[in-house]
Amino acid sequence: MFDIGVTKLAIVGGIALIVIGPEKLPGLARTFGTMLGRARRYVADVKEEVNRSMDLDELRKAQASLQDAAQAVQSSIDQSTAAIENSIAQASAQDANSEPVPYYSFYRPVKKRWRSKIGATPKWYKARNGVRTRALSGAARVARFRPPKAL
Repeated sequence: MFDIGVTKLAIVGGIALIVIGPEKLPGLARTFGTMLGRARRYVADVKEEVNRSMDLDELRKAQASLQDAAQAVQSSIDQSTAAIENSIAQASAQDANSEPVPYYSFYRPVKKRWRSKIGATPKWYKARNGVRTRALSGAARVARFRPPKAL
């Protein structure tokens, strides 16, 4: 684009120093830097907006294709359910002439003994091995294992 080297920058800086003067040159450089930063941010914002609009167009195209695919799936499901309903209707028309089959339920309610809380380990085994079967509070445990008082 521009072929600017160190020598050309030095020449431009020297001319600016002579024309503007050493008192105003730092302020002008600061102002130029802030303007350049604003311009870069503006260009970046414009690029971002263009990218967003392009992404939005791509998303709209993808949404349209997904809606078409969903409609195709819905129509195939509707066709298959219509075919199944027709076959059921034909089968029920044929079965209307035959004798009905009795319905027997093999369901048995599950007996839940949630109040008894029966475990798999027998109580005699727990008692022999010293497994606690009841919860003790802290005060009860201290009272149980307190050494006897000497007389």
